[in-house]
Amino acid sequence: MATAEPRVPGRRALRALLLTVAVFSFACDACKKVIFNVPSKLEADKIVGRVNLKECLRSADLIQSGDPDFRVLDDGSVYTASPVVLSDEKRSFTIWLSDTKTQTQKEIKVLLEHQKKVLRKRHTKEAVLRRSKRRWAPIPCSMLENSLGPFPLFLQQVQSDAAQNYTIFYSISGRGVDQEPLNLFFIERDTGNLYCTRPVDREEYDVFDLIAYASTADGYSADLPLPLPIRVEDENDNHPIFTEAIYNFEVPESSKLGTTVGVVCATDRDEPDTMHTRLKYSILEQTPRSPGLFSVHPSTGVITTVTHYLDRETVDKYSLIMKVQDMDGQNFGLVGTSTCIITVKDSNDNAPTFKQNTYEASVEENAYNVEILRIPIEDKDLINTANWRANFTILKGNENEHFKISTDKETNEGVLYVVKPLNYEENHQVILEIGVGNEAPFTRDVALRMTTMNRALVTVHVRDQDEGPECSPAAQYIRITENAAVGSKINGYKAYDPETKSSNHLRYKKLNDPKGWITIDEISGSIITSKILDREAMAPRNELYNITVLAIDQDGKSCTGTLAVSIEDMNDNPPEVLQSYVTVCKPKMKYIDISAVDPDEPIHGAPFYFSLANTSPETNKIWTLTKVNDTAARLSYWKNAESQEYSVPITVKDREGQSTTKILTVNLCDCTHPSQCRAARRSAGVILGKWAILAILLGIALLFSVLLTLVCGVVGAKKRKGFPEDLAQQNLIISNTEAPGDDKVCSANGFMTQTVNNSGQGFCGTMGSGVKNGGQETIEMVKGGHRTLESCQGTGHHHTLDSCRGGPTEVDNCRYTYSEWHSFTQPRLGEKLHLCNQNEDHVPSQDYVLTYNYEGRGSPAGSVGCCSEKQEEDGLDFLNNLGAKFTTLAETCTKR
Repeated sequence: MATAEPRVPGRRALRALLLTVAVFSFACDACKKVIFNVPSKLEADKIVGRVNLKECLRSADLIQSGDPDFRVLDDGSVYTASPVVLSDEKRSFTIWLSDTKTQTQKEIKVLLEHQKKVLRKRHTKEAVLRRSKRRWAPIPCSMLENSLGPFPLFLQQVQSDAAQNYTIFYSISGRGVDQEPLNLFFIERDTGNLYCTRPVDREEYDVFDLIAYASTADGYSADLPLPLPIRVEDENDNHPIFTEAIYNFEVPESSKLGTTVGVVCATDRDEPDTMHTRLKYSILEQTPRSPGLFSVHPSTGVITTVTHYLDRETVDKYSLIMKVQDMDGQNFGLVGTSTCIITVKDSNDNAPTFKQNTYEASVEENAYNVEILRIPIEDKDLINTANWRANFTILKGNENEHFKISTDKETNEGVLYVVKPLNYEENHQVILEIGVGNEAPFTRDVALRMTTMNRALVTVHVRDQDEGPECSPAAQYIRITENAAVGSKINGYKAYDPETKSSNHLRYKKLNDPKGWITIDEISGSIITSKILDREAMAPRNELYNITVLAIDQDGKSCTGTLAVSIEDMNDNPPEVLQSYVTVCKPKMKYIDISAVDPDEPIHGAPFYFSLANTSPETNKIWTLTKVNDTAARLSYWKNAESQEYSVPITVKDREGQSTTKILTVNLCDCTHPSQCRAARRSAGVILGKWAILAILLGIALLFSVLLTLVCGVVGAKKRKGFPEDLAQQNLIISNTEAPGDDKVCSANGFMTQTVNNSGQGFCGTMGSGVKNGGQETIEMVKGGHRTLESCQGTGHHHTLDSCRGGPTEVDNCRYTYSEWHSFTQPRLGEKLHLCNQNEDHVPSQDYVLTYNYEGRGSPAGSVGCCSEKQEEDGLDFLNNLGAKFTTLAETCTKR
């Protein structure tokens, strides 16, 4: 199957054929002749073909056409300048190529031919050609975008070689047929003519890949499917468009020639790499119109400056109308425009200037931190920027730093201050030289023009003022000898009147005297010692003794000064040994070093001389002194000296003979470290003298006398009322706990004979927590109450002592005899004593050693209050049964 050339002549067919022009060019005569096959009629501004100019003359910079109906572009494209008709089916013209630098010229012959296509009729008797591989390559087919018709527009004819023997029917498929866009193409079933039904936009569809089919009436595929690409030829139907409608760029003023301002860019939807998308940029209009300050590169769109006279103070903003045109800027190319706003940024190209060259101001003397002058300036740069804000400097006249100048941020004025008091008597006026600059540095051009900054002179007049006396210098120094006699007179602080430069008519007073050592003469200001000055009493000793003095004139104005007194040291203090008690461990320590200090100045101090004072032969035998340095000596002992405490008198003398003697207590001890001797010394306790022992014995005797008198008085009183058989009514109760309260119960036998587990029996004791301790009980003796125990006893019930109290009742029913109590306690006490004599490995029973591990608020155990209550005023007859040991005491107490 193959495709056939179109048969329909006419203008539309010619436009289609334009896009299928074949260029025949031979390498051997590329500069001689080029042949283009074209239609017989050519419209204006239509491409004819392309000539390879570089192969003919690469360095050509001038291209000319020998026929005015044709024009040649820089890339070799040949276009019609006006409609052309080939009357004799041939036409030729010459293209001239010139290199103006080398004076070289070459020519290219162009031949236009119009060939008529002759369609050969097939005869039925011709042999049918077999399908071969070459039949599958279709002739390229194309169509112009945005074609005007008439529609349907014939494109080409598709024919199959099998049509010679069979009735062939043609069909197509693909995008534009049965795919979007639908029904754009169709083919005549019988003839194979391919048509387009409507215009096509190349920017939407640039190629249609169709497939053609040839089949017989019974559906037999007479030939293989034929790929049939339809290419849409581009038409310059899209204007170039800038990427932004408005561009905004900034450029500093006073920029150099050729400074880049910005780049504009445009796009074109037409076919790339063709004249339709070859863009050229230009500036249509600039506002303000003159002078022209900017240019744009035609190909890249880069905008640059063409002058270095950009001045923001003259024009701060420019507006450019930018133009872009396709077809490489040819006058028939399509055009797009955009606006470019260029803002001129401020540079520091204008120096600040003073409005006048001289200024005057006045200020009273002694005034400070006051504003005296405001200095205005002018600056044409942008307000409230670093290029506009001023920096003021005092160039001359402020060597003593009396002035300061700053900038008012709002008004940009220089504000001059006096920061240190001025003295009219020293200078009536001060002349200052003020310079001004900007926060930002000047541009290079301004820096070259201005060798120095703008300056102005300010004359400051100082007004006189009566400021009173002046204490200058603030501190004055004198020297006084230590230990000077009371009443010694020395020159004191001197103030003066700055008006008269004299100290007359001034009075002086003492404001501060730390030690109260001096008085001050009110008229002359001289000082008089009221006490003996002691340099060593000052802290620190080497500092000056400062006295604050007030000077007052006749108008009551005053000033304050300091009189610094340097006290000259006298050798009035002997050196002194620092140690009083030392310990020497023998035999490890062979000696001990002692040192001395002298509170006087070094000139009256070291070197010191150490010696043993008023020593006995025995002391000289045991102790020796040797010099270590100027302030220390080494005390050594005889190796056979006994270990005891020694009193060693040591005399130390300074360089001028001042000396003192000190008794040094030396503990000569057998030890490895002095701390062991000090511990042993503390453990030995205090040794009492005979008078202390006598006083202690007398105190003990007096105490026994008082106790005996009390006992006798009680016994005499009780004997008349009768003593009970058992005064203490001693019972054994549990006491291995501590807790508040006195909960007591009574027992019929007066003491506990059972363990806690047998608590059903009554007893007289204290109940509380902690009764048990390993299954045993701890007991103590308490005193019984007034009521009979029978009235209190019960089984399994506890009664407090208060419940047992009441009126006087019989106690005999609740008491046992002494013999019964003795027979109960003796074997138990013996057992306890036996356990105490056991070795340490023996663990005693828990009722012998108890751990009181509870201490809290109150105590759960009972108190021994019942043993101390003296509620029984009679019933003391039990004292007669206490035994032989108490008989003598009882008889003594009952005697009157």
